[in-house]
Amino acid sequence: MKAMIAIISNALCRITGKNVLLIDLSDYVNLTSPAAPALALTQRQPPKPPPVSTRSTATQLVSIQTDQLDRPGGRVVVARSFTDFTPQVTFDIKKCDVHRLEEGPPEKAELTREQGLQYYRTMQTVRRMELKADQLYKQKIIRGFCHLYDGQEACAAGIEAAINSSDHLITAYRAHGYTYTRGVSVKEILAELTGRKGGVAKGKGGSMHMYAPHFYGGNGIVGAQVPLGAGIALACQYQGNNQVCVTLYGDGAANQGQLFESFNMAALWKLPCIFICENNKYGMGTSVERAAASTDYYKRGDFIPGLRVDGMDVLCVREATKFAADYCRSGKGPIVMELQTYRYHGHSMSDPGVSYRTREEIQEVRSKSDPISMLKERMLSNNMASAEEFKEMDSEIRKEVEEAAQFATSDPEPPLEELCNHIFSNNPPLEVRGTNPWSKLKSVS
Repeated sequence: MKAMIAIISNALCRITGKNVLLIDLSDYVNLTSPAAPALALTQRQPPKPPPVSTRSTATQLVSIQTDQLDRPGGRVVVARSFTDFTPQVTFDIKKCDVHRLEEGPPEKAELTREQGLQYYRTMQTVRRMELKADQLYKQKIIRGFCHLYDGQEACAAGIEAAINSSDHLITAYRAHGYTYTRGVSVKEILAELTGRKGGVAKGKGGSMHMYAPHFYGGNGIVGAQVPLGAGIALACQYQGNNQVCVTLYGDGAANQGQLFESFNMAALWKLPCIFICENNKYGMGTSVERAAASTDYYKRGDFIPGLRVDGMDVLCVREATKFAADYCRSGKGPIVMELQTYRYHGHSMSDPGVSYRTREEIQEVRSKSDPISMLKERMLSNNMASAEEFKEMDSEIRKEVEEAAQFATSDPEPPLEELCNHIFSNNPPLEVRGTNPWSKLKSVS
């Protein structure tokens, strides 16, 4: 038995290039076939793996399972078990630029294994979902406007990790990622994109108009969501519920007058509002340098404090948003954040995205700053997870997205009689004027 273990150990060392420790099971496993076949069947059952949150001992790196056979002798099967994972690591993160603040967010961030795996799953799900939306759009199954979020996943994942589910969030039309992080399933999002009854807005909202509890869209008018976000923050202050509103807009909307009106009112009334500019470097096809006299968007609040954050690092976004949320909850008023990020797709699906920037520029960001790859590399290099775990998670996510796409293409479209439903929040049905005097439509809430 010991000779066999030595042979297997040497072979594994040559294959993996690492020292491999095997358990000698000879003290409690008998390689002689048991007399009863029933016992053989019970012996064949693999041991239950330990929970992922526990630390395994070194002897569990590689285990030998003995498969008892009904004939004399036995067969030794080698199977890898769970690695001795590091449960928590503190990482250095990029320092935030600050405006009108004595100090900013911390320059170190703690990450637990469970948090890392959750952030990875969230960002990878959004990435796969957006790539599937791209495919369905090119197949002409999704029609109309469609603005994809791939490349910016760290913004949505980091913000959601830093606020409470009872806090509020409103964004522009690049809303798929936030719809998912606010609790809507991939199935409901893709079904909404294809205009099906099972969509989150019952197939009548489309790409730009998705909603969930404490999530107010998805708004199609550039910059129009910012005054609404200030209004939601006013409601939080009025109700005294210690909640904040995260109000997002892009660099393309940052020059609009309604933003500065909202800033002024929020500052006057000290509203608990986090104004966040997702600066992905291009407003439609125009670079920020060509569109803005000052690209320091975090200073645009003037009298409102600001932060400029690495929006490609989920930990940077998380720590900065925590800082901002604490600032707002303390009654100090609003704060402005600028997340420096990047979108891989064009402005929308009608924009190829390479007429105003080079393919080399996009590839450089992908290779050096991709938020998913950055988190994965951090965890692998600090022994917080294994490559096999990530592969298994990727497989699960692909399966989930594929099943959601099947639903989104097979679910029926909403019937015509539901066209005018949910226009108003009212109890009795409401008559709605049609396109001609003879059409009689009802709206039911």
